[in-house]
Amino acid sequence: MGFLLCHIAKAEFMTEEARRLDEWLSQDYHGDMSYMANHFDKRVDPRLLVPGAKSVISLAYNYYSNVRQIDPEAPQISMYAYGKDYHKVVKKKLQQMLEWMKTSFGNINGRVFVDSAPVLERDWARRSGLGWMGKNTMIIHPKKGSWFFLAEIITDLEMVYDQQLSDYCGTCTRCIDACPTEAIHEDGYLMDGSKCISYLTIELKKKLPLEYKDKMENWMFGCDICQQVCPWNRFAESHSEPAFLPKEKLISMSKEEWHDLSEPLFDELFEGSAVKRTKYEGLKRNIKFLS
Repeated sequence: MGFLLCHIAKAEFMTEEARRLDEWLSQDYHGDMSYMANHFDKRVDPRLLVPGAKSVISLAYNYYSNVRQIDPEAPQISMYAYGKDYHKVVKKKLQQMLEWMKTSFGNINGRVFVDSAPVLERDWARRSGLGWMGKNTMIIHPKKGSWFFLAEIITDLEMVYDQQLSDYCGTCTRCIDACPTEAIHEDGYLMDGSKCISYLTIELKKKLPLEYKDKMENWMFGCDICQQVCPWNRFAESHSEPAFLPKEKLISMSKEEWHDLSEPLFDELFEGSAVKRTKYEGLKRNIKFLS
């Protein structure tokens, strides 16, 4: 199906993760993302999402690209949003995979998830051995890096479960040192989402706080800094997914063209794109904030 990695964990209540999530929410690290506090019970117990669930299959889908925006002064878009909306692209493949499983293994029950339901994706990826959770809170694989989407199939099919990986971040603090808004805790492994540039440019619907005026590092949608500086991403290889290829116009636009962006051009550039989440007014807000 084109997935980069596939690992499996036992479906069960997540005791430690529930405690950490509760602490994270209590510190308001989710900012205005109120939905993060919804369905807490389902987030920490996959059996409430799929009755009788026995296995959580975690998959990774590569989105790394060697393509870059041509104008070095142009406002930047996170690499994951270069092409078509990954939710739709990856979910279609998951649905095909689940159908294959039903054909192969009989009358099984299951659901597919791509960042669109109360599922603790990174915790399940870590539990399954797909990677370890790095100091930047991303899932890192020792041979593939971290430039990939996470997806899950939760099923009542009992399977052989994989072993967790060790943490290989070691004494490295590159992601912590490089984060311009200090969103990553000084000891790592904890993200204040309300300070993250991705949150500020996508999730936050209000005016951008002036305290971040000179800390955005020219990002107008998302941010890749903590992945760009991660040494493990030297192993990343370009994806082979046509749907993730950026439009030539998007890559070639100059700084001036972005600042003059019209709504019709926005619709043309980002048809079927995850950038639509921030809407035209949101992207214009972000671009203006950078000037």
